[in-house]
Amino acid sequence: MIGATMVVATLPVTDLDRAKAFYVDALGLTLLWETPVGVRLRCGDVSEVSLFKRPPVTTEHTLAHFEVSDIEAVVTDLEAKGVEFIDYTEGPLTTTGHIAQVGPSRGAWFHDPDGNTLGLRQA
Repeated sequence: MIGATMVVATLPVTDLDRAKAFYVDALGLTLLWETPVGVRLRCGDVSEVSLFKRPPVTTEHTLAHFEVSDIEAVVTDLEAKGVEFIDYTEGPLTTTGHIAQVGPSRGAWFHDPDGNTLGLRQA
């Protein structure tokens, strides 16, 4: 069982500055933090949205991720239940034991039965 503290919608964008301006200025979301490849925004009291820069032709991206307190334990539990994790060996992210360091946090990714990419994130 995933004991997530929240589920965060993750949206791909081609122009991070333009997207940040739209979500902050037009929609009124609160900027929580940003990196060169992503922005986290607060929506309401507990919901959050992540924007990540992706090339315009990308069709695969993380649709939502689960915030967890012990990513290794959750990965082990899900893998024991037959969940297959996505491992990255080149590019900006590389995984070890299915987990990648992403700035100050750590993440792991897998597909649901329909092929949607979901993730785990430990701050």
